[in-house]
Amino acid sequence: MTLSLPFDNSYARLPDRLFTRQAPVPVARPGWIALNKGLARELGLDAEALRSDAALGMFAGNALPEGAEPIAQLYAGHQFGSWNPQLGDGRQILLGEVVGKDGLRRDIALKGSGRTPYSRMGDGRAWLGPVIREYIMSEAMHAMGVPTTRALAAVTTGEQVIRETALPGAILTRVAQSHIRVGTFQVLAAREDHEGLRALADHTMARHYPKAASVPEMLAQMVARQADLIAQWMSLGFIHGVMNTDNVSIAGETIDYGPCAFMDDYHPARVFSSIDAHGRYAYGNQPQVALWNIAQFATALVPLMPDQQRAVDDFTAIINRFADLYQEAWLARFGAKLGLADPAPEDRALIEGLLTAMTRDGTDFTNGFRALAEDAPERTGADAGWIADWRARGPDTGIARAASPVVVPRLHRIEAVIAAAVAGDLAPFHEMLGVVTRPFDPDPAHLAPYAAPPESDEKVDKTYCGT
Repeated sequence: MTLSLPFDNSYARLPDRLFTRQAPVPVARPGWIALNKGLARELGLDAEALRSDAALGMFAGNALPEGAEPIAQLYAGHQFGSWNPQLGDGRQILLGEVVGKDGLRRDIALKGSGRTPYSRMGDGRAWLGPVIREYIMSEAMHAMGVPTTRALAAVTTGEQVIRETALPGAILTRVAQSHIRVGTFQVLAAREDHEGLRALADHTMARHYPKAASVPEMLAQMVARQADLIAQWMSLGFIHGVMNTDNVSIAGETIDYGPCAFMDDYHPARVFSSIDAHGRYAYGNQPQVALWNIAQFATALVPLMPDQQRAVDDFTAIINRFADLYQEAWLARFGAKLGLADPAPEDRALIEGLLTAMTRDGTDFTNGFRALAEDAPERTGADAGWIADWRARGPDTGIARAASPVVVPRLHRIEAVIAAAVAGDLAPFHEMLGVVTRPFDPDPAHLAPYAAPPESDEKVDKTYCGT
């Protein structure tokens, strides 16, 4: 039986130097981890059919659905600020694009599906841990209203993956508006492939920025999306961990959940990535890094402009709007967490005063802000003067509750879930997934174990790229 999905693969119609046509590498004995029936229905797919043996084979890469045009995408990127002229999908195959009932186009990709020409020294596979982490993280982010890639399915492969030791293999089916990255533009600009660059820009505008009538307008709209996305990350205490240009989605989604984390005790210099030795991608640096990444995108677009010197000046002015857009979004997001419907510029001092107190006291980020939603400001670490100033603003705890989740996917909980899954028990994974995809649920009995910060012996200080 061949599974049929409503594919229309526009990216595969772009110049073939942007990708390599390649099927996933089959696996030995696929088995189910999870199927996201809710997302399937959102995509206009038959959720029951996707639970079939034929679908299991598709999610494992053992069979291609009718209409798929599998490719591995090419891109380049700045990694920790250093230029790498060729990267690409080293362990992911894009099956194609599904057009849902709403007319929106979404990529369906298999992550961990085997070697490609861009794998370099890698095996192209994923082990169970990163697959579970991305599934939980991306679905939790979606539930909190953050633009993100999503997880449609996860399966085991019945094979071992060798890292420092032998680990069970797995494959994630990732859904995205697209997998076009800043680095996709960069590789064409670096190769002076202006024809390919123009084709990619036209495709990106048609797919992601249909209201943009020109390249400068696309850049301006991308700046606005990035400013709002980073403000959302900051308001949730989220640290991406590896904001390289090849990990920046042109669509404005959170993508590539490698060494990422939600902070427990707040500190602006918090770093979780094991490879971020100098703190380039620390929590407090994320707005500045986003601006730097946008500048690299703009640089890649310059060859498309007839007057390139004027383009540099125009693009610089567009990029410089990021700071004001970000500050506006940051104030709105954090103001809401304080229960302020329409925060004024002078409320910035109130917000920053609370963050200073939280840094001093090591206050848990999520629980500290949730305390305001529960009208318990004394639990934030703030002093009596700050509390009096906050109350004088007449905060609305309903607004605060809608902006401050009760739970986020905490690292120590994810690590416990992964350990159980490696041992063959997927029940903790499904339980945690059910909790973090209801992040504003007020039921304390249901959420209490997941809302608690880690004990001293449970803390996870480092995360690793999901290889």
